[in-house]
Amino acid sequence: MKSIQARLSLGLIAVLVVVGVVLAQLTLWLFEAGLQRYLENGLRKESENLLVALVRGPNGLQLDERRISAAYQRPFSGYYFRIDFDQGTWRSRSLWDLDMPKPAEPGLSDSHELGPEGQQLLALRADYRRLGQNISISVAQDYSPVREGFRRLQQLGLGMGLVALLIVLVLQRITVTRSLRPLERARQQIAQLQQGQRSQLDAQVPSELAPLVGQINHLLSHTEDSLRRSRNALGNLGHALKTPLAVLLSLASSERLKGLPEVQAQLREQLEQIQQRLARELNRARLAGDALPGAQFDCDAELPGLLATLGMIHGEGLRLERDVPPGLLLPWDREDVLELLGNLLDNACKWADGEVQLGIAPTTEGYQLWVDDDGPGIPESQRLQVLERGSRLDEQVDGHGLGLGIVRDIVEAWGGQLALLESTLGGLRVSIELPRKAR
Repeated sequence: MKSIQARLSLGLIAVLVVVGVVLAQLTLWLFEAGLQRYLENGLRKESENLLVALVRGPNGLQLDERRISAAYQRPFSGYYFRIDFDQGTWRSRSLWDLDMPKPAEPGLSDSHELGPEGQQLLALRADYRRLGQNISISVAQDYSPVREGFRRLQQLGLGMGLVALLIVLVLQRITVTRSLRPLERARQQIAQLQQGQRSQLDAQVPSELAPLVGQINHLLSHTEDSLRRSRNALGNLGHALKTPLAVLLSLASSERLKGLPEVQAQLREQLEQIQQRLARELNRARLAGDALPGAQFDCDAELPGLLATLGMIHGEGLRLERDVPPGLLLPWDREDVLELLGNLLDNACKWADGEVQLGIAPTTEGYQLWVDDDGPGIPESQRLQVLERGSRLDEQVDGHGLGLGIVRDIVEAWGGQLALLESTLGGLRVSIELPRKAR
């Protein structure tokens, strides 16, 4: 959501800046053009007054100064004229000892400067014919105050534009934040779904989001129902096949086949492989539904009962301890975590002399699980063999066999790593590293 707000803010800033600059420049240009047309009319009247002030004298053309404005008499007053005719040029006294260039073409021009102060002149040249002579009258006015006023207006407009831009951005951010708030809540709820903190999205959303939220909730319900039916079907299949397999194993060990030891051994081996393969594939198929939303394992609620059950099964002399932070939730299905920890602890209890320890701790990348026992341990050279499906180093103890294979399947399904290490208690440590579920 922050990236959307940032893109909207940047887009709005760009649009406002471009539109504001274009409108400001266009407004100033139109205003200045209108002002120049207004001043042009005044300059044209001045040139006509000067034309009227030209009279015939004893020596030809003569300028009647009584008809000239007093502004043309004061030096650098800001009002100037220049009259060009056949016999020469007349200049206003306001020019003092400076020369005002004659515009190259008739009409308005604002490209001339005058004097050390750099007065910018707005000049008008008009050509006439009077008393039988061609006369060119150039009238100019100091345009510097107008230009200075435009600069101040630009600065003022820029400051007001920046203030207006800041106000618009603040209002835009408030509006966008309030408008996107339902989307932000939906994003947070989806994150809670992935973390196992909820199983559905809130249906109280704006009408624009209602179809999307409804479809997501329908999909979640359908996925959960489909997964539950699949697991129930797999469980029923497993229970339905266990009894026939047990009967076949019993027949393979019966008196009827004692006379055929090779057939008996081969039949028993094949039935055990079928049993192990069936258990493995049923477990893999069940783990395929790990993406169930809302799945989580509450360590405080589940571990005491699991440890108590194992304590009753393996005898009161076995001490079971746990090192788990209070309130820890694991983002996986309860049944899968129970099977993972149940197999680990069951194997450890079968091999331990008197103590088993369970540890779970969150890490920066996920979770660390380990189970220690004080049993005989496993030589490093034989640890890989133990992880193979159904392999056992001691046939007299039903441990470190199929259970560790199931554990390995669960860990692989979750993208984790399983390792057999030396325990601080002197026996075996089964260490598991699990990544966090993808957000």
